[in-house]
Amino acid sequence: MQPIILIVGPTAVGKTSLSIQLAQRFNGEIISGDSMQIYQHLDIGTAKVQPAEMQGTPHYLVDHQNVTQRFTVADFKQQAQQAIETIAQHRHLPFIVGGTGFYLQALLRDYQLGGQAAAGDFKLRAQWQAYLTVHGPEALWQQLAQQDPQAAQQIPVGDSRRVIRALEVLQTTGQLFSQQADQTNQQLRPLIIGLTTERQLLYQRINQRVDTMLDQGLLAEAKWLYQRQAQAPQASRGIGYKELFPYFAGEQDLATAVAKIKQNSRHYAKRQLTFFRNQFETHWFDLVQHPEQLTAIETTITAFLKEDDNDELAN
Repeated sequence: MQPIILIVGPTAVGKTSLSIQLAQRFNGEIISGDSMQIYQHLDIGTAKVQPAEMQGTPHYLVDHQNVTQRFTVADFKQQAQQAIETIAQHRHLPFIVGGTGFYLQALLRDYQLGGQAAAGDFKLRAQWQAYLTVHGPEALWQQLAQQDPQAAQQIPVGDSRRVIRALEVLQTTGQLFSQQADQTNQQLRPLIIGLTTERQLLYQRINQRVDTMLDQGLLAEAKWLYQRQAQAPQASRGIGYKELFPYFAGEQDLATAVAKIKQNSRHYAKRQLTFFRNQFETHWFDLVQHPEQLTAIETTITAFLKEDDNDELAN
């Protein structure tokens, strides 16, 4: 099995800088596991890694799609697997870095997202979105609870995006989402490194990051996307962009829009932490308050890779 390292966690805890440092240390290449960094032109609001930061480390699935193109979880799974194979051919170690939990879950658990699901059944998703708008998140969740009770137990009522995804999987593949969750990708042997920090400190860092993004030119970047939102419905749903659209439309003042970005970013970080804690066997570290834990991370990876070497010797 191919060893891979995943670096996960909420926004603003230092995943990008750690990944580059570790890739340099362990002869690795990096695959983005972020659903928004895939898009060209969206640099500031996604905190996208920039060429100067990469320090020569190859990156995959960054700046990969035009904002008008849809990029599904099935696309990610397929292209991430291809990138892993390419990196392995280079005799390098694949690192997958990002906070889009469902992308990583689909890869590690080998979700069978074929047929209509792979193509992305936009009409089906639009129907469930309309149902959500009319009936609310509780009624939407009840639809899943009736059809796949086990999946409903794993997904919070308020996480409508994952509820819709579970319903899509059920309707497009004919398989229960909960049954897919029991599978594993037999081609991969993952080690999952999670970054976190004390919650109030995390929220302070998120708020500061939003302020920094504004200083870097987030307004201009968001307005560029706002002018193209009809052609870019998926990209336009990103946190840091959609909250500014009412401001551009003259429906809201800037201070309110910025406060909403910060609030949504904090809520998203909380959901990310809950997801990674519940869904993955993760080794957690706090480099914000304890930068010396970098040594422990390197030791964990070294031991993990040594296990792989021992397996090869045994065979």
